[in-house]
Amino acid sequence: MIALYKDRFGEAPSAVLALAGDGSSRAYRRLIGSGDLSVVGVMGPDHEENRAFLSFTRAFRGIDLPVPEVYAADEEGGVYLLEDLGDTTLFDALDEARTAAGGEFPDSIVPVYREVARWLPAFQIRGGRVVDFSAAYPRDAFDRQSILWDLNYFKYHFLKLAHVPFNEARLEQDFETLIEFLLGAERDHFLYRDFQSRNVMLKEGQPRFIDYQGGRRGALAYDIASLLYDAKADLPADLRADLLSTYLDALAEETSVDRESFHVLYRGYVLVRIMQALGAYGYRGFYERKPRFLRSVPFAARNLRGLLDTGLPVRMPELERVLGHIAAAWSAPDTAPSHPGLTLHLFSFSYRRGYPEPVDGHGGGFVFDCRSVPNPGREPEYRTLTGLEPAVVDFIERDPATEAFWASVRDLSEAHVSEYVRRGFESLTVSFGCTGGQHRSVYFAERLAAHVAGVFPDVQVRVHHREEPYWPTRETPDG
Repeated sequence: MIALYKDRFGEAPSAVLALAGDGSSRAYRRLIGSGDLSVVGVMGPDHEENRAFLSFTRAFRGIDLPVPEVYAADEEGGVYLLEDLGDTTLFDALDEARTAAGGEFPDSIVPVYREVARWLPAFQIRGGRVVDFSAAYPRDAFDRQSILWDLNYFKYHFLKLAHVPFNEARLEQDFETLIEFLLGAERDHFLYRDFQSRNVMLKEGQPRFIDYQGGRRGALAYDIASLLYDAKADLPADLRADLLSTYLDALAEETSVDRESFHVLYRGYVLVRIMQALGAYGYRGFYERKPRFLRSVPFAARNLRGLLDTGLPVRMPELERVLGHIAAAWSAPDTAPSHPGLTLHLFSFSYRRGYPEPVDGHGGGFVFDCRSVPNPGREPEYRTLTGLEPAVVDFIERDPATEAFWASVRDLSEAHVSEYVRRGFESLTVSFGCTGGQHRSVYFAERLAAHVAGVFPDVQVRVHHREEPYWPTRETPDG
């Protein structure tokens, strides 16, 4: 990232500051240079996702849509530099103003939301004409397969993990009914996919748009549903109606609109968007153990209750029963679900950057020092590889010291996991440290993850390679 900055601006940055992540695996840094230059660096491990973002951004910039400028990109290395849009999202501004207003939706934010709603058709219609949909990832259209993925995401990552009872055969029948209904919409425009308040930056009071790398061809109604039913934004019903009208007026300036048909299909897209969001909250909250995502569940549940009160757009009795269960269980404030059972958190890390932060309020856990095991990072052929790759695994396992170290780790960890399960504990952390957090610590974290998953199938195992944004190493031998 620093090398890319130097290539682009002719000097190294004077400061590099870590920025908060967005729930994805991307890592962000603010690079500050001379003359008040400030740039955001992004390290994205998914090359296809990076390709989609960069391709769409260049297309949008070409027709003057308000997205960040791309200053430089190393697509092979998974690093790119963007215009710094500041730190204030639309959600941040809303949250601050709502707090100042005593919890009421603040009038001062309404004009900003209207401006955002007016920009959306430009992305969908004009943007849809210029983007290269072959760069879309993971699919180029929000088609039957994409919708089914979202519905199964909801089923497996929310319903099952939250222990919501359902009849699988009847629910699948209702999924098919909903899919057929949604496919009745025209689906030949740009679908932003995650058009919500956290993906709108406010720079000098004006909206700028980010995080459209999941975009693809799709129906117009999906994105406005995403904005208006953004769970924690919690827009009042009368404002939703006003903003939908604002959006449709702007859409009519871009293309012909059958408002009656739009409203009918819109309700179905509101439903599928809420279900997709619940799947995401379940995945991030239950699976990845990030409690802030579960705190969005009551807001989504209240949105579901409102939909159920007006009736679903098509007859889906099992789905209606399931949604009614969610609305009844979690629509009251402070009723976010919690994760059942034990989660084992496994970290790899570099001692150069200190110990990992605890994932819960209890702290503790084991920390194993892997530096007694021979270091692949001292060998030139392994310096750009990691402990995930077969050549490094083979190098580590050739040395007898590895098995002796592993036996101690395995026996101690297995004994504690067994006892924690017996006593009903929810969290255990085991960390592996080495010189750079790239080879040995990664190898042992992955090996213990596979072992525990095989011995204790009911234990959730989460692996965190803390130094992954810094792979591969540049200058010094790592391990």
